[in-house]
Amino acid sequence: MTTHVDSDATPTSAEEFLNRPATASQRIHSVLHRQPALSPAIVLVLAGVVFALLNSRFYRLENLSLVAQQVAVVGSLAVGQTLVILTAGIDLSIGAVMVLSSLVMSKLAFDQGVPGLLALLAGAVLAVAAQTVNGLLVTRIKLPPFIVTLGTLSIFTAAALIYAKGQTIALPPGSFLLWTADPVSLGSLHLTNGVLLMIALYAVIGFALRYTAWGRHLYAVGDDIEASRLAGISVNRVLLSAYMVAGLAIAVAAWILVGRVGGGDPNSGLNANLESITAVVIGGTSLFGGRGVVLGSLIGAFIVQVFDNGLALAGFDPNYQVLAVGVLVIAAVSVDQWIRSVKS
Repeated sequence: MTTHVDSDATPTSAEEFLNRPATASQRIHSVLHRQPALSPAIVLVLAGVVFALLNSRFYRLENLSLVAQQVAVVGSLAVGQTLVILTAGIDLSIGAVMVLSSLVMSKLAFDQGVPGLLALLAGAVLAVAAQTVNGLLVTRIKLPPFIVTLGTLSIFTAAALIYAKGQTIALPPGSFLLWTADPVSLGSLHLTNGVLLMIALYAVIGFALRYTAWGRHLYAVGDDIEASRLAGISVNRVLLSAYMVAGLAIAVAAWILVGRVGGGDPNSGLNANLESITAVVIGGTSLFGGRGVVLGSLIGAFIVQVFDNGLALAGFDPNYQVLAVGVLVIAAVSVDQWIRSVKS
């Protein structure tokens, strides 16, 4: 006997659940998960509007030029930090490596008379070598990135102080290493070569992360290292490459730092480690790895500097600037936790 199936039968509970329209919360979560840089971009725009209302000088091109120049060092450093955090790691030594690299560049050029380009390359090689050490300790000895870089933070900081003997190295005007401080005027907007170099760095790394197999593997390793290993990805090679490419970003930051301070200063960049992490976290990159975009780190660096600048123009106590950054960090991590909890 043939059984008749009614095509208009009532849908099952599972079908009803699948066809249920998404709530506003779910739609917001979906958008934020697809666009990690969206929430920090909104914060940056709102902050700009508020500070412009508090002080009309905020949106003057002279002030915006100053903000951009102040972002250049930490913004470049945040590129390297982003690569490490995307792999679910963290680098506490990144600022110390930058300072050491800048001192090597400056001292070779000033004391030994090494041509500026060769001094720059030597400093870059040192930065990559230092990050390779970090990467090998993580991949070969299987030490946690936090512990590794906490230890190398002290090592590289001491090395910088010993190498420079605690003295500042002032380069003469016209030195090749000071090229990053040369002004570039775009109408009333006055930038420096260092700012343009930072933008170029973001463009190159952003392209690599989005359009190359290396970038896809980096995200995969950060999201699930075991699944990546089972999929045939050379996990150790990807992790090591993240630290080494971060070393190149550090070298760029060191060059910009040399131009900013006029040479090598062992006491510069004292807070650069935490500032780079702050920029990356506020920029929407997850501390648990696998989610984020490098553009978000640039936005995060601008948010920190905009708050510092805007609150200062508004006449607030400097302590409120520190308070604001702390609130932003907690808010950014909370949003990331919410996105991950809803996803799971």
